[in-house]
Amino acid sequence: MPIVEGIHYLYKIRSGDTLYSISQRFGSPLQLIEQTNALFPPFMEPSLIFPGQLIVISEIGIGQRSAIYYIVSPGDTLYSIGQRFSATPDIMAGMNPQITNINLIYPGLPLNIPAFIYEVEMGQTLYGLSRGMGIPLNELIKANQERPGFSPDVLMEGYRLIVPLPLSRNIVVFRPLPGTRVVPGQAIEGIARAFEAVINYQVRDDQGVIVTDEKYLATSAGAPVYGSFSTALVMNRTPTTTSGELWVYSRSAKDGRIIDLVQVRVYF
Repeated sequence: MPIVEGIHYLYKIRSGDTLYSISQRFGSPLQLIEQTNALFPPFMEPSLIFPGQLIVISEIGIGQRSAIYYIVSPGDTLYSIGQRFSATPDIMAGMNPQITNINLIYPGLPLNIPAFIYEVEMGQTLYGLSRGMGIPLNELIKANQERPGFSPDVLMEGYRLIVPLPLSRNIVVFRPLPGTRVVPGQAIEGIARAFEAVINYQVRDDQGVIVTDEKYLATSAGAPVYGSFSTALVMNRTPTTTSGELWVYSRSAKDGRIIDLVQVRVYF
């Protein structure tokens, strides 16, 4: 899948902005910004932007890190930003430890958000991507609202979609990304707010066969704070289908039931 690794910024156009000034500010080539956001004929007039539009700005080059940051605009709150990505203010604060008060953020602050960037290939549709990644269609639409060149009905080749990560109230899974292939030994990574700093994971194929028996996984800190987790994927059985799900979750301290379940669509 054409997932675009690297550093990306989500920036809301303000009065007086031009694509040239934005290009200079972020150090991203003007042509890349135009291609990424379909700012070219016949879809849009070249370099024509309006206040309130949200654009994707990608750093050039391939680095070791991969992240996507939302640049806070006047009037934004942690709640309103999180809504775009179906994330609670607590999750947003957990991904941004520099925030000490969830009710206080300021314009210009870059916030790490639970999403990744996907570059559309020829012939792909939003519906098809939704099914292939296991991301609800309405969540893909919500994440890309107010973007120039975005239409739920037609996707342009080369357009860079914002894709929200699978999450629950207390868990976000960063790796593997939804819709990607998994193999034994690859990383499972994320953050979680969990009782006694313990979460669980398993893998099931589409026939319900348990490919990976339930495993315990320690986080770097326990509730009430979010801790990071990372482990190498283990597979106990051979999948009987070509696709399935990674489950990451907690167990209730009261009755042992699964809570905070995050389901990530994966391929074998």
